[in-house]
Amino acid sequence: MSPLPSPFAHLDPQVLHADDHLVVVDKPSGLLSVPGRGEDKQDCAWARVAARWPDALIVHRLDQSTSGLIVFARGEAMQRALSEAFAARLVDKRYEAVVHGLVARDAFEIDLPLIVDWPNRPRQKVDAERGKPSLTRVRVLHRDLASGTTRVELEPVTGRSHQLRVHLLAAGHPILGDALYAPPEVLARAPRLLLHARDLRLPAVLDAPPLSLHSPPAF
Repeated sequence: MSPLPSPFAHLDPQVLHADDHLVVVDKPSGLLSVPGRGEDKQDCAWARVAARWPDALIVHRLDQSTSGLIVFARGEAMQRALSEAFAARLVDKRYEAVVHGLVARDAFEIDLPLIVDWPNRPRQKVDAERGKPSLTRVRVLHRDLASGTTRVELEPVTGRSHQLRVHLLAAGHPILGDALYAPPEVLARAPRLLLHARDLRLPAVLDAPPLSLHSPPAF
């Protein structure tokens, strides 16, 4: 039996950096980071990268609907070293998003514990009693008075699943085009989730030097 055609065939991640230590690509919105369940969900950013670099291994993930920078380690030793750097918060990540409403403060933090919403997986939710500590720093880049939207820079200090999306929703500013969390009128304002992993700064690990990459959003 021939494999099912990939629904992501038209989505091609752009390789921004590749050397003997790691590969960094710009993942398009809609492409999975890693394989999902089912034959039709085996195509993903990792599979595309591994086709060219067979020793490439996943270090971190982006949501399917989030675009932007994602790094793959070449070999198990580099994977362990990079994973430890992410866990120790030595990797600086910045995202850019367009949210509903005019954000009042120029810069602030969202410190709300998160936990999986089991009856509604894969959704997450704020839970003051059982949630894991979660911190996001927000900085306003531009307020669009005409559209009633705000472009923001986001720094996830912690790395919980859907953290940026849930934190912004809790702050009253859901991300445009968010099919999981935005109300219908906010979802309808964009053809995709307007969230992009824009900047990635990696420390020196093993023999790899520090690396800084930037990918401007296409929205």
